[in-house]
Amino acid sequence: MLIDGYDTLLLDLDGVVYLGNHAVPGAPAALEEAQRRGVRLAYVTNNASRTPAAISGHLRELGVPASAEDVVTSAQAAARLIAERVPPGAKVLVVGGSGLRLAVRDRGLRPVSTAAESPVAVVQGIAPGLSYGLLSEGALAVRQGALFVASNADSTMPTGRGELPGNGAMVRVIAHATGVEPIYAGKPDPPLHRESMIRTGARRPLVVGDRLDTDIEGASNAGVESLLVLTGVATAADLLTAEPRHRPTYVGEDLGALLLPYPEVRDGACGGWRAEWRDGVLRLEGEGSRIDGLRAASDAAWAAAGEGRIEEDAVKPVLDRVG
Repeated sequence: MLIDGYDTLLLDLDGVVYLGNHAVPGAPAALEEAQRRGVRLAYVTNNASRTPAAISGHLRELGVPASAEDVVTSAQAAARLIAERVPPGAKVLVVGGSGLRLAVRDRGLRPVSTAAESPVAVVQGIAPGLSYGLLSEGALAVRQGALFVASNADSTMPTGRGELPGNGAMVRVIAHATGVEPIYAGKPDPPLHRESMIRTGARRPLVVGDRLDTDIEGASNAGVESLLVLTGVATAADLLTAEPRHRPTYVGEDLGALLLPYPEVRDGACGGWRAEWRDGVLRLEGEGSRIDGLRAASDAAWAAAGEGRIEEDAVKPVLDRVG
């Protein structure tokens, strides 16, 4: 099965394990079985709003095996990044929620809320009810020379209601007002992957995510293998038109793919499907499961694109069948 040979799953949360307050169907059972087979589960999230204890509690309510030690957040990565650059006990203005404040405190730094306290750094993460007042304090501190760090650059985040603005959208307030771009700690940048490896001791991890521009690109940046699941943000069109850094090692409908043998995908063929280029468009012939058709089509599209990417118009015949 797919998980054979991997010692740790570095799992994204939103869009992979749950959507809002509900588990993705089949996710708890798949993860429980993976753990039973001796694979370590680590939940790696760009969402910096909640503490690891709160996140693991939510996971357990959904039937997902998790403890606080199994959760790695962009808040923790951001706090380590700052702690490596400033003196112990330094003041850090936290533009975010409790998860970010706790991570800063756990690194021996002092979280503050106003620019008047002369913080040496500003760290920003998404939080419900993030106020104009706090964003203004962050902008003032950055203008005064404080180091500017953001937990992540996700422009959106998936929820049970649809995609909502993410931290990447909120970061633009301070960045635009000050002209200063932050250092990003979350996926796809290296700090969060580094934090995950430090905390888990993984030797051969598999990154599992639903976003090409964070989860899969982050895995590519780290030189590790990845599984894209289609339960969150990424669509079939996104996959077929992906540039090299956004191409996953494996593609699955959901986390159940971890417990199945992965089929051979070669020369645009997988299962009962074969994809090839004809008259400037991608064609898919055969029959079988939707996911095998998408695997075959992706293989053919990426081979044709090389180091570039295919335009969506060229893959529309495939989308009509497996999109």
